[in-house]
Order: sequence, then structure tokens, then C-alpha cells
Amino acid sequence: MRTLTALALVLSALAAPVAAKVPLRDVAAIDDALMAIAIADEIRKRCDGIDARMIRAYATLSSLKNQARALGYSDDEIEDYVTSKDEKARMRAKAEAWLGARGVDHKDTAALCRFGETEIAAQSAIGRLLK
Repeated sequence: MRTLTALALVLSALAAPVAAKVPLRDVAAIDDALMAIAIADEIRKRCDGIDARMIRAYATLSSLKNQARALGYSDDEIEDYVTSKDEKARMRAKAEAWLGARGVDHKDTAALCRFGETEIAAQSAIGRLLK
């Protein structure tokens, strides 16, 4: 009887659907790191005297891709996430809200540049991507 019960448990476990992965946007470590990259990119584009540490940015992106792969996401899923127009719009809104919560008006280039300088000095996630 125990054998049949154990066998029934094993079979039900095998028949259970595989748990669905959450969307990559909901993996905070990856989404937040991409937001930092997006903010750093905006700063380097708009601020004279602030440049990107491109090798570090590419290394960070590569690391994030490897983390996503380790979590079971395919290259196609990763590519869809980073190239989706909807995701780009969501990320822009998230970054603007994040900056606003820190007193930075994303439309004010001078404020954004001051923020960039502060981040560089603090060696934050954003600051480490800039020089």
C-alpha cells in the first residue's frame, strides 16, 4: 500500500504543470539594473562632460543576460524583453518616477547632470557606469 501511495505521489508530481516563469520585468534585480543603465545612458547623452564607461556597461548587460539565462529565460525571451516598445515605455516611466522620487526632474537637463555628478562621486550603480 505504501508503494502505491508513493507511486501515486510521484506520478502526480510529474503530471503537475511546470511553474510558469514570471516576466523578466518582475525580476527586480534584472529590471532595476536595466533601469540604472537606462538612466546612465540618458545622462551621458544629455550632459556635456559626462561620458559612459561603455565596457563596464556592456559587461553589466552581459552579466544580466547570464543571470536571466540562469533563471531559465531563453535568448529570445531576453531579446523580446529588452527590445519591446511597451517595455521601453514602461522602463522610461519607471526611471522618471525613480528620479522624481529623488527630487530630479527628468526634463531639467542641469538637474539631471548634477544628479549624474553626484552618482559618479557616490560610485552608485548609475555612477559606476559614468565618468
